[in-house]
Amino acid sequence: MTATRYFTILGGSALLLLGLVAIAARAMWQWQHDVVMWVMLASAVVYAAAAWRVWDATLRLSVRDQRRALALILVTAALARGILVFTPPVSTDIYRYVWDGRVQAAGINPYRYRPADAHLGFLRDAAVYPNINRKASALTVYPPLAQVIFFGVTRIANSVTGMKAAMVGFEILTIAVLLSLLRSRGLPATRILVYAWHPLPLFEFAGSGHIDAAAIALMLLACWFAQRRQQLTAGAVLGAAVAVKFFPLVIAPALYRRWGWRLPLALAGVVIALYLPYVGVGWQVLGFLPGYVHEEGLANGSGFFLLDALADLAPLPAWTTAVYLLAGTAVLAAIAWRTILRSDGSTLPMTAALVLMSVFTLWVSPHLAWYFSWIVPFMCFRLSWALVYLSAAAPLLYRIIWMPGTVALDTALYVPFTLVLGLEIWVHYHRSQQETLNDGRLRSRHAS
Repeated sequence: MTATRYFTILGGSALLLLGLVAIAARAMWQWQHDVVMWVMLASAVVYAAAAWRVWDATLRLSVRDQRRALALILVTAALARGILVFTPPVSTDIYRYVWDGRVQAAGINPYRYRPADAHLGFLRDAAVYPNINRKASALTVYPPLAQVIFFGVTRIANSVTGMKAAMVGFEILTIAVLLSLLRSRGLPATRILVYAWHPLPLFEFAGSGHIDAAAIALMLLACWFAQRRQQLTAGAVLGAAVAVKFFPLVIAPALYRRWGWRLPLALAGVVIALYLPYVGVGWQVLGFLPGYVHEEGLANGSGFFLLDALADLAPLPAWTTAVYLLAGTAVLAAIAWRTILRSDGSTLPMTAALVLMSVFTLWVSPHLAWYFSWIVPFMCFRLSWALVYLSAAAPLLYRIIWMPGTVALDTALYVPFTLVLGLEIWVHYHRSQQETLNDGRLRSRHAS
C-alpha cells in the first residue's frame, strides 16, 4: 500500500468517526440514547476498518509518515473526546461520583448514608441529586481510591463535566503509557489507534465519564513499572488500580515474578491503607457491593450468559452455579499459574495479561458495555478480531438494560465472537504447522 492510499483511508476514517461522534453528541443532548447505541455500533465498523489498515500497513511507511499517521490518530482521538466531554452522559453512574465527592467534602463517610437519607438533605440540588440511581436503596459501591478521586475532582470542578474531563485526563495517561510500552517493544506507535479510536473508551469515558478510565490508567502504569522490573512500585500502583475498581487484580499474575514478595506485599498494603480512613462504618465499607452481586444475578447464576442461555432451554439444577464458578476459577488459576511459571523477568507478557482479562470478562459475561473496555488497551499488543468484535459490539448490551431478560442480544454478542475466535485459532494452528514444516525443510537442506 502506498503512503497516499494509506493516508486517504486513515484520513477518511477519521472524518467518518468524527462525523458519527457529532451525531451521537446531538442525540445525547436530546436524550436519544437508542440513537447513541446505533452510532456506537456504526463507529465500530469505521474503527475496525481503520485498525485493520493500521496494524500491518504502518510497517511499510517511512519514519516521517509514521509520525504523521500517529499525529492524525491522536488529534482525531482528542477532537472526538472534546466533542463528547461536554454532552450529558448516557449512564447515570457519574452523578453518584459527584455526589460522593460532595459528601466527603462535607466531612461525611460516603459509605455511611444512602443519598436519600435525611442526614444528607442539605447537599441536595436540582442538577445532580435527582439523577442518582438507587439513591434510596443503595450505599455507594465504589472502592476507596475511587472515593479519593471523586473528592479531589469535585474540589476542582464540582460538576458532571468536570468529572468527565478528569476521566479524559486518565485516558491521556493511558495513551502515554501505551505509547511507551509499544515503543519499548519496537512496535509501531500507530497501534495506539486500537485504544484511542475504540468506541467503548471514547463514548464510555469521554461521553459518560466512567471511573473505569482511572482503573485502566493505573493498571497500565503498573505494567509499565513491572516492565522495568520495579516490582514494589508495580505492586503499589496495581493496588491503587484495584482500589479504584477491583478488576485489575486479574492481571497480577502477568506482572508477578516467581518467588518475589515485593509485588503482592505492596499490592495488599496499598489496598489496606486506602481502606483504613473509611473503616469507621465497619462492614458497610463494602457499600452496595454485596447487593450489586445479587442484583446482577452473579449469586444465583442468572447473570452469567452461558447459564442464562441454558436455563432458557431447560431448568438447571441448583448446584449449576457453584460448578460454573468453580470451573471458571480453576481455568483462571491454571492460566495464572502457567503465566507465572513462564515468566523469566526479562519481558512483561502483555499477551498473558490480555488472555487473563479476556477469560475473566467472558467468564463473568458483564451486562454493562463499559466493562468490556478492560480488554481494549491490551489489544494494542496482540490484535484479535474476535475480541475486536466482542468489545465493539458490546453497546448492544444497552438494549438489555432497557429490555431486561433479552437473551437474544447476549447471543448476538457471544456466538459470533465464538465463531471468529474458533476461526482465529484454526488459522493460527495451520500457520504454526506450516512454519514448523518449513523450518524442518530448511534444516534438512542445510544438513545435506
